[in-house]
Amino acid sequence: MPTEKFTFKSSQGHSLSARLDIPDGPHVASALFAHCFTCSKDIPAARRISQRLASQGIAVLRFDFTGLGHSGGEFANTGFSTNLEDLKAAAQALRHQGYSPDILIGHSLGGAAVIAVAGDIPEAKAVVTIGAPFAPGHVTENFGHKKTEIAEIGQAEVCLGGRPFTIKQSFLTDIAQYKLDAALKSLGKALLVLHAPRDAIVSVDNAAALFTAAKHPKSFVTLDDANHLITNPKDAEYTAEVIASWVRRYLDFHAPAPPPGAPEGITRISETDPGGFLQDIMSGPDHHSLADEPEAYGGTNKGMSPYGFVSAGLGACTSMTLRMYARRKGWPLEHISVDVSHDKVHAQDARAGASEKIDRFQRIIKLRGPLSDEQRQTLLEIADKCPVHRTLERSNQIETRLGD
Repeated sequence: MPTEKFTFKSSQGHSLSARLDIPDGPHVASALFAHCFTCSKDIPAARRISQRLASQGIAVLRFDFTGLGHSGGEFANTGFSTNLEDLKAAAQALRHQGYSPDILIGHSLGGAAVIAVAGDIPEAKAVVTIGAPFAPGHVTENFGHKKTEIAEIGQAEVCLGGRPFTIKQSFLTDIAQYKLDAALKSLGKALLVLHAPRDAIVSVDNAAALFTAAKHPKSFVTLDDANHLITNPKDAEYTAEVIASWVRRYLDFHAPAPPPGAPEGITRISETDPGGFLQDIMSGPDHHSLADEPEAYGGTNKGMSPYGFVSAGLGACTSMTLRMYARRKGWPLEHISVDVSHDKVHAQDARAGASEKIDRFQRIIKLRGPLSDEQRQTLLEIADKCPVHRTLERSNQIETRLGD
């Protein structure tokens, strides 16, 4: 999916670096993503979750807070208050790009920030937190041993994630004043709390406190064995899938019409990760599915194989054809099932001469109902007249060209 790079101004006049991940297909919603404390918009979790959401029709703006990543300004001069102002500026930047911020997503301290700022982004209908603390001041536990030095000198250099950062007393004073109780009670938006029980940075007790303080509608989903930074690609993918599924209950998705020139629309296939084989399949504006390879062949087994889809097409078309014929004849056909197998294995496809081999599909059709032997035999013959059967039997022409 395409990613637009641009900058926008913070309330303090600093240039903030942003990435907008845009769906390569129907656009159904837009989200604003707030990254974790001292992280950036480009950490694996933010990038993977945003791009996975984009593959499901949700545009996502992720950006670097002041003084972090590629954004301007000095981190030492920032605080939780400036983070909230940056989020407001990001929401305005998203509006200027033609997208309304329907969803607010925050990771770790970013989760606390989206709760605190939600009241200032009125069009947002849903808030999602990932490993978020109940009290924003929780982040000071990462450098608690430096608090005395900060109090005495006014600032200190702390090491966070292997990098040095200057923390000032003003930062501690600022973040200590923020409590999320009131913001949660007056949220007025659906809340999804995502947290891993084994999170060693922000304990799951924080998720319980967030969930308890919030009013309905609210949901809690465990991230199982995920770590705080969601570094495992499978955990990031799961997180995005949960968000995309959950948010549909609270947003009114209006998918655009399929492209003109195709009676049944266009089937678009987009890979989700260049390092694997998982594919997103959009058939027109309404139908989404996944294609993949088994784990034994380097995939993640999250969807049917390409040959599985071909077999499914043959089986579904066979069943529909038989139903139409029996319905027209008024025959007592109560139920149809079709088992389809394809005898070509994956390893053979990669060998030289594979094009000379013959694909063989086997169908086992089960018909239930008080049918006569003659009716059953007739339906068996009708099965060969299904359009997909005829397509697979005869030679086909496939035209291929490069798109823009």
